[in-house]
Amino acid sequence: MTALDLAKQLIARPSVTPDDQGCQRLIAERLAAVGFTAEEMNFGHTKNIWLRRGSAAPLVCFAGHTDVVPPGPEAQWTSPPFVPSERGGRLYGRGAADMKSSIAAFVAACEAFVAACPGHGGSIALLLTSDEEGDARDGTTRVVDVLKARGETIDYCIVGEPTAVSVLGDTIKNGRRGSLSASLTVKGKQGHIAYPHLADNPVHRAAAALAELAAEQWDGGNEYFPPTGFQISNIAAGTGATNVIPGELHVSFNFRFSTESDADGLKRRVCAILDRHRLQYEIRWTLSGLPFLTGAGRLTGCAQAAIEKICGVRARLSTSGGTSDGRFIKDIARELIELGPVNASIHQIDEHIDTAAVGQLARVYETMLADLLARQA
Repeated sequence: MTALDLAKQLIARPSVTPDDQGCQRLIAERLAAVGFTAEEMNFGHTKNIWLRRGSAAPLVCFAGHTDVVPPGPEAQWTSPPFVPSERGGRLYGRGAADMKSSIAAFVAACEAFVAACPGHGGSIALLLTSDEEGDARDGTTRVVDVLKARGETIDYCIVGEPTAVSVLGDTIKNGRRGSLSASLTVKGKQGHIAYPHLADNPVHRAAAALAELAAEQWDGGNEYFPPTGFQISNIAAGTGATNVIPGELHVSFNFRFSTESDADGLKRRVCAILDRHRLQYEIRWTLSGLPFLTGAGRLTGCAQAAIEKICGVRARLSTSGGTSDGRFIKDIARELIELGPVNASIHQIDEHIDTAAVGQLARVYETMLADLLARQA
């Protein structure tokens, strides 16, 4: 069975997060035939699986998720979202790009590599979860906790998130920015709009502070990361009436921060600005992920060489985009990259991938395994 065949089988399973729909068991059955042992680590409604072949170092781990986002209005799809369909050289279906084709390519690469090199050095593993598209509380982060507690580490991790911009292989993610969100409440005093001297408008009072936060340069970034960014996402105040001065202002904002900043430092600097403007406020912080980085080296070079050999493309390194489960895995992984198909259609109606890219991606992964492990034998 080819990688494309397996991708179709996986797409046909409506594994809307966190429902795995038997995807992980299907993969475990396939890989059992080539010597992988399976360890299920289920927490709550989330299914996770750790598949491993071998016990020696170095350990190469493929990581990803079997869950997908809801398809949205199915009537707007050209073909049903959970019926894999080929047309015009593309494979359509929910999860085709994010990221069931990558998982199928993982499996096909492992099968082909083991068949060609059954006595390979090191070990191969797959870490799969059904909770990446959801709240990510019982998924990869819990598996990493288990592995860390028993002293298991990963030398090279390849996350199959869709990373390409135009063609397969044009972009490798070698890091991600951290994400720090805040919910700010600025206190004022409600009153009649005709008697402002008897009230205290928190919108007016906070305006200068918010402008200063938006204009602040938090850091200058570095060769891998752009400067840390600050964005306000929501502002709310008032009762809905036009003659009432609001008593509170609610503001939500987010930092996407580089390795040049840290969460505690950003919090201190925000509070210093708010204090300087003499605001009465409450603030709640949520840290969704720390920034991580794998500098140019063994794993990035291996990936670039494999991509150039299979796809004829020279991949660039990037840290753009949102968060991924790489933020959890990096805690136990010496080197980590994200490498997968074109991301232009992810989470959209008629999500798709170039049909030929599924097999190409499997060959890229297989070539990387040969480079990282075969020479260790």
